[in-house]
Amino acid sequence: MKIRVGFGLGTRSFTNDRSTFDPFVDSLETLGFDSLWLSERLGGECPDPLVGLAYAAGRTTRMKFGFSVMVLPGRNLAVLAKELASLDRLSNGRLLPAFGLGVADVHEQSAFGVQRKQRARMFNEALPLLKQMWEDGPVTHHGEFYDYDDVELLPKPTQQPIDIWLGGAADVELRRCGRFGDGWLPSFCTPEMAAEGWTVVNQAADDHERFMDPEHFGVLVPYSHGDLPASYKTILDRRAPGVDPEEIIPIGHDGLREQLERFIEVGASKFVPILVGEPDDWFAELEGVAEAVLPIQT
Repeated sequence: MKIRVGFGLGTRSFTNDRSTFDPFVDSLETLGFDSLWLSERLGGECPDPLVGLAYAAGRTTRMKFGFSVMVLPGRNLAVLAKELASLDRLSNGRLLPAFGLGVADVHEQSAFGVQRKQRARMFNEALPLLKQMWEDGPVTHHGEFYDYDDVELLPKPTQQPIDIWLGGAADVELRRCGRFGDGWLPSFCTPEMAAEGWTVVNQAADDHERFMDPEHFGVLVPYSHGDLPASYKTILDRRAPGVDPEEIIPIGHDGLREQLERFIEVGASKFVPILVGEPDDWFAELEGVAEAVLPIQT
């Protein structure tokens, strides 16, 4: 099993500043992190993930790039397929596309121009169609939300096939991942919760005669250096009521390593640590994480 450790920035504001973002990306590449993951929040200070990752790809030669996650409903699907295929080719096959429905925020949802009750149906129609657009030959499709006749997008991605990762933890999200996705990347969960979810994902894949690569079981792992902001406590109360916060958000670099080792024991192999809060020195922080957890990479 290939253990890989990336790093996620979530919706941090400093990523909009070149003087900080440039050396941050360079440090991830130099220290040996597997990947960089950027989140999407239209109303946040973070950059658009597609633009941010394309910029980062131009500064690096080895590190991969993922969305944590990109909102799919509301986008022009053909244009998105073209953009992502182009980024995958220009980065020599280093793209890790991951999609979701978006945050449960009425303002964010309205900004994408999609009614809440339409999002899931649009998502389910878009995922297989996106894959078709990355394959050889033109695409003809007449559905509820998308209508195409003999559309062929070039260039095709370097990766063939290019895998799509999905997040989520609700039963319907897990079954959607097994039906349409190629990898699962949950967040705010214990190893036991992740193991139970992975079982549901694989059962859904079996039900639809699909195969989920066991190497495609990953986890976004938040960690902290002390007290949690109220917003994180709210998330934990909603996602895992009654669970000790440290069971989900470990403290310190040693706690992060121990948490990743627990996830490895239940079969996970791809990890995206995300720091809760802002350190005094981001580059010292990255060196500390690298020293503690990168030795587990295989």
